[in-house]
Amino acid sequence: MLFNRRGEVAAAAQEELPQILPGPGLVEHDPEAIWSSQLAVARRALEQSGVLPADVAALGVTNQRETAILWDRDTGRPVANAVVWQSRLSAGICQRMKAEGLEPVIREKTGLVLDAYFSASKIKHLLDLHPEFRAPAERGKILFGTVDTWLLWRLTAGRRHVTDLSNACRTLLLNIHTLDWDPELLKLFGVPRAMLPEVLPSSGSFGETDPKWFGRAIPITGVAGDQQAATFGQICFTPGSVKNTYGTGCFLLMNTGEKPVVSKNNLLTTIGWGRDGKMTYCLEGAVFIAGAVVQWLRDGLGVIRNSSEVEALAASVPDSGGVVFVPAFVGLGAPHWDPFARGAILGITRGTTIAHIARAALEAMAYQTGDVLHAMESDSGITLTELKVDGGAAANNLLMQFQADLLGVRVRRPRVVETTALGAAYLAGLAVDFWRDPSDVAGNWTLDREFSPHISSENRKTLSRRWHDAVRRSQGWAKQEET
Repeated sequence: MLFNRRGEVAAAAQEELPQILPGPGLVEHDPEAIWSSQLAVARRALEQSGVLPADVAALGVTNQRETAILWDRDTGRPVANAVVWQSRLSAGICQRMKAEGLEPVIREKTGLVLDAYFSASKIKHLLDLHPEFRAPAERGKILFGTVDTWLLWRLTAGRRHVTDLSNACRTLLLNIHTLDWDPELLKLFGVPRAMLPEVLPSSGSFGETDPKWFGRAIPITGVAGDQQAATFGQICFTPGSVKNTYGTGCFLLMNTGEKPVVSKNNLLTTIGWGRDGKMTYCLEGAVFIAGAVVQWLRDGLGVIRNSSEVEALAASVPDSGGVVFVPAFVGLGAPHWDPFARGAILGITRGTTIAHIARAALEAMAYQTGDVLHAMESDSGITLTELKVDGGAAANNLLMQFQADLLGVRVRRPRVVETTALGAAYLAGLAVDFWRDPSDVAGNWTLDREFSPHISSENRKTLSRRWHDAVRRSQGWAKQEET
């Protein structure tokens, strides 16, 4: 995506990344497909815009944060498929470490729960599965990176092995207090420091693209994990401001200021971004399956041809007809953190149609968001009056209205809903004075539509009770077979 000074999209190109699903709860990507698709769409966006590479002030990168990639430093080729953030591949490793009583020290240092969601157990799994990787990893010949690091390596033709604080803090290996890789955590997970990238602030110099990619070198000056980038793009610069991104998963983040806030409700304490020598921390709740449930309706059930068709299908019935859909395809994230939960559709009767199931699938995104938001209010002591939303599914008016009804607060959607890319652009542009300071970009935020709640508090409570009953029934389903 190419942005102008007003924060408007000047050009955009996209490709859907093929999913590799080796088994239940397992998700992989081809790292070469990640790279080739991103290079292709960057070139296409430039071509469509008519903007010359010489006129691009800077490049920003934003990415899936916890996806783990290993590659050979000398050849630049991946040594295995990327293990995607959704994958439960290393759930057994995390369970064993929990049984050994290691979670409290990990949580204190990282602000995260001990879960297969994060990168460290994925790295350990790959090194254990391929013992021949360990010696070269200890010499720094096999490198690790999240998707940002992999793209930066390729964009700079192997000259820069770097990441930013917002991505590094999602590995379970970075100490969010010292802002460095933690020796004790590296030892617990058996990860050699030599394979890890250098950690930098989110806004500043990360190198420059090799001229062969775009015809000239372009400075790379902004990097942030997707949810922190979206929080920045939503102008959540003050403590207490909150956004929710409806993408493949749902991610609710609250700015908590310059000091980390410890969660008592199974939320994550995470670095938001580092900029101008200052840190911003956030509370986060991660929902693993959101927009991915619509992909499942399309690819798994074949009931829609395009994801955009789901709103009309769901709107063809007045409600879900008593159907509740818990899309725990890869377990449940915050605040439940149950890797053994599995998807469940409850309340089916002879009168149930695919439209009811589609509507229940959309409502599941709102229910899961509600669970996270209530946990966040409890942790922060702040009662929210509005929720800023973004991401692809935020364009779904039916979903946004149900979200407002369920939460009992205003839901505000900006004109530019792809705030993840916008946040990366802002971080990059601020580093090269394309924008002067955060107040310069704050004026770009423009409301597209506001949704106000319309249902009674009693109806809201009834809906929530039914949802929580369904969640309980989905939990622990796969525990016996996976252990």
